[in-house]
Amino acid sequence: MHTHYDHTYTHNHSNNHTSNNKKGLTIALIITSTIMLLEFFGGLITNSLALLSDSGHMLSDAASLALSLVAMWIATKPVRSSKTYGFHRFEILAALFNGVTLFIIAGFIISEAYARFWEPPTVASGSMMIIATIGLLANIMSAWVLMRKGDVKDNINVRSAYLHIIGDALGSVGAIIAGFIMLVFGWYVADPIISVIVAILILKSAWGIIKHAIHILMEGTPLTIDYDKVIKTLIGIEGVKNVHDLHIWTITSNLHSLTCHILIEDLKNEQEILNEAILVLEEKFNIKHVTIQVEKSDTIHSKLEV
Repeated sequence: MHTHYDHTYTHNHSNNHTSNNKKGLTIALIITSTIMLLEFFGGLITNSLALLSDSGHMLSDAASLALSLVAMWIATKPVRSSKTYGFHRFEILAALFNGVTLFIIAGFIISEAYARFWEPPTVASGSMMIIATIGLLANIMSAWVLMRKGDVKDNINVRSAYLHIIGDALGSVGAIIAGFIMLVFGWYVADPIISVIVAILILKSAWGIIKHAIHILMEGTPLTIDYDKVIKTLIGIEGVKNVHDLHIWTITSNLHSLTCHILIEDLKNEQEILNEAILVLEEKFNIKHVTIQVEKSDTIHSKLEV
């Protein structure tokens, strides 16, 4: 049995990512909170559901950004004897919560839009477009900061916050389009219709985050790793006869773990095969947290349950 860690690389690489993610989230939080207040009071003044719904979405964004920052702080807490993997999973829980809040907000928007659809109120469309444009520019700036500073591709926590901001940007675009239609044609029903379209787009993004977070919490194989290819690669090592009890899961974003049993030929050197297996798993699959039990024909263990 052997457990392999690349302490220096993992520590430095992780610290750099975490620092950049924190900077990106902090800047995005400041921008989002400022524009949220602008859109909220602007929505009240112009009587625009599109602006009010977008400000409500931005409130959720501000909360999600703050939660993401808290999750990163908690994830850095040291390992305890009662929590041997530390608190990394809190980032996944934060992402799941963010996805659920997106669903709730989209539901409120659709509900309010339905009520307004039959009797659409008059909206100050010109002022609404100006405020929505400011909101859109702020969302673009926040998204740009997160893309430059944060890891929106592989870190599900940062990605969930990023998708909140993209949802905001869609809301602002929707408000601008609705404002233009109302200004030119006087069709005030455009306000609730556009709001519903934006809500549906938000739901699509939210479902992706929720599904991914649940997959991780259920110890699913990382989406970027081919389970069968891992088996073929290990069996391809000279002297390996069989690979079984293989488990691959994600502890948190960019931190995968693997355990397995490898049956080797009796005359082969265990350490040589073990070292080659550790190396190939890191080089081909970027799995650094590896535990492998090397077995020979006389190894006896009870039947494995999973």
